[in-house]
Amino acid sequence: MKIRTIGRHLRESFKSLRRNGWMTFASISAVTVTLLLVGVFLAIMMNMNKFATDIENDVEIRVHIEMTANQEQKDELEKNIKKIPQVESVKFSSKEDELNHLIQTMGKEWSLIGDDENPLHDVFIVKTKKPSETAGVAQKIRALDSVDSAKYGEKKVERLFSLLGTSRNVGIVLVIGLLFTAMFLISNTIKITIFARRREIEIMKLVGATNWFIRWPFIFEGIWLGILGSIIPIAIVATSYSYGYDFLAKRIPDDYFMSPLPYTPFVYQVSLLLLLIGVIIGAWGSFISVRRYLKV
Repeated sequence: MKIRTIGRHLRESFKSLRRNGWMTFASISAVTVTLLLVGVFLAIMMNMNKFATDIENDVEIRVHIEMTANQEQKDELEKNIKKIPQVESVKFSSKEDELNHLIQTMGKEWSLIGDDENPLHDVFIVKTKKPSETAGVAQKIRALDSVDSAKYGEKKVERLFSLLGTSRNVGIVLVIGLLFTAMFLISNTIKITIFARRREIEIMKLVGATNWFIRWPFIFEGIWLGILGSIIPIAIVATSYSYGYDFLAKRIPDDYFMSPLPYTPFVYQVSLLLLLIGVIIGAWGSFISVRRYLKV
């Protein structure tokens, strides 16, 4: 396609938007409403997925070392744990550290326990490369020498993984369903716009215009509708997420393991995604809608 021809198609698309003011407004409104729903739902689902990932990554195996184990046996146990392929990190926590943590968590009354009376075990805190590998790694660690027990929550963690997996699958299905709904609504609105101009298409076809020569102004028009319709949803999602992020940031401690997605680059990613969805659906809706009127 020549540059001069592209310029002509762009001019025609702008003229068409002005000539068909009310239909243009209806199409942009449909794009705006559907993309706003998509944007809000994407923001919620992406943050829910982030929370789920944070929960999974916080799962750890606490390996209680036998009370009778000496330093050499502890070093040997640490080496054996690190040899397990699925293990990502191993951190040692002495029984004194465990007692201090217990005092901070449960209250100062636990400080009455002296170091000589400390009933707690030395512990290796083990994290796996993948949260789903936790159960298998714990089973392997239990078979090692000098291990009293290896705990990770077991049934609760397994139920949690199952719940998170189900919620992710449901979220993906809902997002796909919402996108198809958006495509259906927007393309149908564009069809109405093109239906009102079917005579114009038929005349162009009868005087010898090629199919693609007729299509391109409508495709560009659909792209403009998608771009214009995405501006308000992008602005609303970006502003709302800014307020929501600030609200949560003030109430969630800095060291808390769960946190929302940071404003940057999350908002830019969602904005670009909404813009692309608007452009693709607008162009696709115009392409499909004009096709039936080219058969003269």
